[in-house]
Amino acid sequence: MAEITQERVEDRLPELQQLERTGLFSEAEIRAVIRKTLELEYGIQRRSLSKDSFIRYVQYEIELLELIQKRRARVGYTFKKDEIEDPMIRRIQSVFQRASIKWKDDVKLWLSFVVFCRKWAANVQLSKLFSSLLAFHSNKPGLWILAAKWEMEDCFSAESARQLFLRALRFHPRYPKLYEEYFRMELMHAEKLRKEKQEFEKADMDVGNLKHAEEVLTGELARIVYKNSISVIKSAKFHVSLLSIAQLFDFAKDLQREIYNDLKALHTDDPLTWDYVARQELVIKSQPGEELPTTKQAKAKEVGRREERCCAVYEEAVKTLPTEAMWKCYMNFCMERFTKKTSSRLLRKKRLERTMATFWKAHELKLLPELQYRQLSKLLLYRELLKESLEVADAGVKLFRKSEEMWHVKLEAMISSKSQEISKVFNQAFEYLKPQICLPLWFIWAKWSEETGKQEEAEMIYKRAVFRLQGDDSATMKEMYLAWAYRSGGYKKARDVFKSLQENRPFSVNFFRKMIEFEKEQESCKMENLREYYERALREFGTVDSDLWMDYIKEELNHPLGRPENCGQLYWRAMKMLQGESVEQFMSKHALHQAGRL
Repeated sequence: MAEITQERVEDRLPELQQLERTGLFSEAEIRAVIRKTLELEYGIQRRSLSKDSFIRYVQYEIELLELIQKRRARVGYTFKKDEIEDPMIRRIQSVFQRASIKWKDDVKLWLSFVVFCRKWAANVQLSKLFSSLLAFHSNKPGLWILAAKWEMEDCFSAESARQLFLRALRFHPRYPKLYEEYFRMELMHAEKLRKEKQEFEKADMDVGNLKHAEEVLTGELARIVYKNSISVIKSAKFHVSLLSIAQLFDFAKDLQREIYNDLKALHTDDPLTWDYVARQELVIKSQPGEELPTTKQAKAKEVGRREERCCAVYEEAVKTLPTEAMWKCYMNFCMERFTKKTSSRLLRKKRLERTMATFWKAHELKLLPELQYRQLSKLLLYRELLKESLEVADAGVKLFRKSEEMWHVKLEAMISSKSQEISKVFNQAFEYLKPQICLPLWFIWAKWSEETGKQEEAEMIYKRAVFRLQGDDSATMKEMYLAWAYRSGGYKKARDVFKSLQENRPFSVNFFRKMIEFEKEQESCKMENLREYYERALREFGTVDSDLWMDYIKEELNHPLGRPENCGQLYWRAMKMLQGESVEQFMSKHALHQAGRL
């Protein structure tokens, strides 16, 4: 192994000598490179190979290549690349190849190899690399697409890209993305040929040698791909994706029309079809004879007319296909248009009326999902339409009484509108909801009571919440109760609350830490109180929390009334109580503290 490693390092000497001779690297830097190279070579020549060793080797070599590029740019030296960079690139490729074959299941490693070859223009190697990659990973459609795109975009070989797509479809005959990219490739190829022909015609050159059939120039190959794909994948979503691709190419108007007509004919029972057809009314351009609107008012009227045409399609859609999915599409459209900014008051008013009318129709039919009730209510609340927001939220709560999020939205709307029945609605919510999902509502209620100055009501809410909630939610509420007590009544109030809850489990560590912080903030911070809080905290969390023990020890050392002689006893108590990894953590922290590093 040592001889092979030494030989590989010696093989690098010519390029390293050139680096020193050209002034790109100093003698000291060359020695450092040799030392590092020797270390890395040993890593990849061992009997038991490690993937990390190969990755480190490649990373170092690539960083070295990039450093050479920067040095060249700085000094303006561009010669000797065949004697410096080329051997390095070949060596990196060789290491990548060894690693890829050894760990052939690691796709990330293969893709790193691909990225390297593309960056350093190693097209010959890349062609072989894609062949090996697809041989090992023919079950991954994304890799076939990557290889075909490289053939088309980097090598300008439409025929090779086409062959790759056809081979891929044999392995994955029902994978939509493959058809989409194949369809796109054929359209790109046709567009490229058309541009070439136009350039030849402009230059008055003979185009007879091009020998491109008219069908190819008009995108007939793309049409064949389209027809084959929709016979295999019968999905409105897939159909729309192909239409979106075709719309990127101006020469394919006939193909766009054909796809659009097929979409309407083949997928009339799919909400996505109606949604797409309706939204097309927004982008339909004016007729050649019509004048384009110029003033803001005229533009707003034109937008209003387009939106009305969209809604007419949606109205027909919900009659033909009265499903929740269809009404959802209609409502999404109305809300999207409502959120659009406009300076026209009339247009804003129409959008609001249309949105609310559509909402109430869908609500009466009970064909809207809960999410849309919440979205619309929040949107109206954001626009300060409090009455409408509350009406929507109220309608949603009647249908989805067991949804905490729906009650949340309604209560936010009531708080914003300063309703007098907020407490009543909170109590109603708790009747319908399970206690384990009510924490956010208790928090909102307590916060609202505090902000409105109702301190007695806030305390009552915190007390109720602490006893109604269970587990972690109860512990969280205790923290909030303690913090509220300190804000509203100072330390005395917080201590009273702490005493009232100190036997009411479960607790969180922060519950005790908050009380310790409050004690420290007092002018006369009593050590006996701190000991009490620490002892109670350790009773609950002394087996798992090493930080509590360390803080207690520091307190005894640093407090004016602390007893440093207690620290040894605390240390041994901690060693007995802590379990698992907490013991090692405590020991390391204690050692660092004694050494003055913590």
